[in-house]
Amino acid sequence: MNLLPPALAVAIDSRPRETRDTLFLLAVLAWTLLPQITQVPAWCSALAYAALAWRARLAWRGAALPSRWLLLLALVGASLGTVLSHQTLLGKSAGLTLLVVLAALKTLELRARRDATVVFFLGFFLVLASFLHSQSLLTALAMGISVWTLLAALVLAHMPEDRPPLTLALGLAARLLLTGLPLIVLLFLLFPRVAPLWSLPADGTGRTGLSDRLQLGQVAELAQDDSPALRVQFDGEPPPPELRYFRGPVLADPDGSGWRMRPGLTGEPAPAPAPGAPLLRYRMTVEPLNISTLPLLERARFAPLPAEGHPRWLRHRDGTWMADRPLSGRLQVQAQAVLDMPLHRAPAGAGTGAGAGTSGPAEPAPALHPDLALPDGRHPRTRAWAQAQLDADGRARHEPARAAQQLLDHIRRQPYVYTLAPGESGPEPVDEFWLDRRSGFCEHYASAFVIAMRAVGVPARLITGYQGGRINPVNGMLEVRQSDAHAWAEYHDPRRGWVRIDPTAAVAPERILQPARAGGGGGAIADTFAALDPLLLERMRALWSAADHRWNQWVLGYGSQGQRELARSLGWQMPDATTLARLLAGLIGGFALVGALMLIGPLRRRDPDRLWRQGQVQLREGLRRRGLPVAEHHGPDTLAQQVRQRWGAAGEPLATRLQDLGQWRYARHGQRGALRPLLRQARQALRRLPPS
Repeated sequence: MNLLPPALAVAIDSRPRETRDTLFLLAVLAWTLLPQITQVPAWCSALAYAALAWRARLAWRGAALPSRWLLLLALVGASLGTVLSHQTLLGKSAGLTLLVVLAALKTLELRARRDATVVFFLGFFLVLASFLHSQSLLTALAMGISVWTLLAALVLAHMPEDRPPLTLALGLAARLLLTGLPLIVLLFLLFPRVAPLWSLPADGTGRTGLSDRLQLGQVAELAQDDSPALRVQFDGEPPPPELRYFRGPVLADPDGSGWRMRPGLTGEPAPAPAPGAPLLRYRMTVEPLNISTLPLLERARFAPLPAEGHPRWLRHRDGTWMADRPLSGRLQVQAQAVLDMPLHRAPAGAGTGAGAGTSGPAEPAPALHPDLALPDGRHPRTRAWAQAQLDADGRARHEPARAAQQLLDHIRRQPYVYTLAPGESGPEPVDEFWLDRRSGFCEHYASAFVIAMRAVGVPARLITGYQGGRINPVNGMLEVRQSDAHAWAEYHDPRRGWVRIDPTAAVAPERILQPARAGGGGGAIADTFAALDPLLLERMRALWSAADHRWNQWVLGYGSQGQRELARSLGWQMPDATTLARLLAGLIGGFALVGALMLIGPLRRRDPDRLWRQGQVQLREGLRRRGLPVAEHHGPDTLAQQVRQRWGAAGEPLATRLQDLGQWRYARHGQRGALRPLLRQARQALRRLPPS
């Protein structure tokens, strides 16, 4: 099948073989360079593709290649550009830039097979470099095509025919890849993973995600990102959307117009659930989030999978689990949650006291005083409004739940609007949102709620994380994306402890019950599919997401723990790295020996020239035993003449066979017949010779 337009295919076929092979190699390099466009400076990508286009033009026209001085000048300029872009010629980023430039410039001195071999292997290095910043399924598929076509170009360069078809080279390359596939699988399964050199792979640096600080507008930016954040597999039915709150960084300290986390790591275990409380068990794959807090379902009891390379976990006093380093790699965890128990128990000394009744204001425990703090001089109008509103209802000041309900009722009564684009704010964004514009995103509602509750003496804090997600119909997993980033609030009730409340649900309940993908369209191709069938695009996304999860779980997630589980499934208990290395070396040696034996035998049998020489040696020895003096340099025609002189008509059958062997030896390869029957007939004629 020809993928090129007919006119272009005919034009290429009319060119010499060298032109066609060069254009094929340049197309393969252009494809291989695509993943590097976003990883190298813009000038580097422009220079690389300009060099490939120039080389294609020269090949098409059959023009001379540029001088080496011009290439040297381009190389010096690229080196200077690398230093200016990366401040060094060393390191991963600078090395990748130079590799891209060298691979492209090398095509401009593609004169001999040696130069082509260098270009082939530079292409293979580019394939490896692509996995330095991404090990996704899409990258693997794209680079698999690159390996196949690079290998086909290498095969094509060594094919002796005048104009071998590209399909023949592609087929040979595919067979070579399939032949090496068992060894690749064996290396993948058994090669020892030694942390940190081999740990759970990551897609390079972490994606943009949540943070331990929040400025208004930050979560709205995440809502435009539809990349995956969490994939969750529940043991049983998943919880309903209104309970899918994956609690991330707890922001309790005000920071001007934003919030930040409060230090408070502790070695205390998670509180035990009440006897008989139903546990919700789940397994979760966490994408690189670049934060230290692990987003988990509320009321979580967390247990990490025992695998090398995982971080060390500590529990925060606010109930979250934090790692000893940012989550910059993909992570697999298992956890439990109790969705019907209080979020946190009330701290010691936080009883109802005088404030529990109606005779006086509530007085929170000293441990909760930091959760009442507000920055001096900030949010004056919102604070004054909250105090005035709650002063009108004497009971609200003594009952946190009643105060929270009044704030939610106010949101429902007033013309508040939920929007991802509330516009720019002035120096007091919370006051402007709450009292003037009344349009904002979840972080606006949660921030205003916490400020209003603190203004009337109720401890409150802001929570960021993920809410909602959608069930993939292909594999039944809950997929939570960056666009599901959310902010909500918690207030402290002396009788109930910390209570979650989501002010966004008062203005946009559909955001909680059925989260919408806020990331916008998927481009022209996605819009075309959506126009043809509104459900087609969703089905394709679900299939791709399920395949991507399997890739992450079975390939990227396969480490030393997976090796131990594989060994146990085969009846082998806990092999160490040394044992695995010895087993792998033995298996590779066995494969190599079997392969060598499989190759040597057919080569010896199928090499016609070797077989012809062996036959000549046997025939000369047989003639010597019958008394005919023959020399090592005598060919078949000379032997036939000597046989006729010695035996006359009786030696004619052998002489004829010897002449046939001489004709076979000097015939063209395509005109040669079967050699073995000729040798067999010659030996039979030799045995029938009369005695001398």
